[in-house]
Amino acid sequence: MQKVLLITDDAFELSTLAAAMRLHGVNIVGESNSHEHALSIFRTMHPEVVVLDVQFASHGGVPFAHELRKLNPKLGIVLTTACPDLRLLGLEEKEIPLGTLVVLKRSVADLDVICEAIPESITACENREAMIWLNDHSSLHDNAFTSVLHKLTNTQIETLRLVATGLSNSEIGRTRFVSEKAVEQIVARVAQQLNLIPDRRTNLRVLMAGEYFKWIGAPRHPL
Repeated sequence: MQKVLLITDDAFELSTLAAAMRLHGVNIVGESNSHEHALSIFRTMHPEVVVLDVQFASHGGVPFAHELRKLNPKLGIVLTTACPDLRLLGLEEKEIPLGTLVVLKRSVADLDVICEAIPESITACENREAMIWLNDHSSLHDNAFTSVLHKLTNTQIETLRLVATGLSNSEIGRTRFVSEKAVEQIVARVAQQLNLIPDRRTNLRVLMAGEYFKWIGAPRHPL
């Protein structure tokens, strides 16, 4: 049975998920909600698989996964996220460690998907497979979780993300090296794709920010 280290900085999720996984027969050798503590457990207990939240330490789950994979090139990695499109977090699939399995939290009615991903992650690492989304044993992009988000271009996704962080059109233009007019057009297209229609009481940028935070899973909920 694989030794598993569970890492998330959501304290409630950490305690409930760890207990539930143990009841499902998973060999949890450690659980942590901080970088240094997780690293200490990793070096002491030598887990074969880590189950790690993508948004750990403010979206630092992927860099930490790379750090752990350097310490153990054979490490199985299972990333969990409430966000159905990692581009919203400023991530591209090529940035995810090879052999990583990604589980969308909202797709998990029970823990079977995560538990079965644990041994699969070791095989995926050995085969150096590209990142794989898991959702009830099928690819996310081949099932009902395919959404309007996947119709948005990388530029539109990045613009949505920057709007949600509070940047003005001129600031986004400077960040992306395009004109303010071009940003206005992109914002309008994104709003149209998301079917966001402001009125006298609501600001379009507020609506877009709300949509963004809804998709990334904020406020965060336990599994």
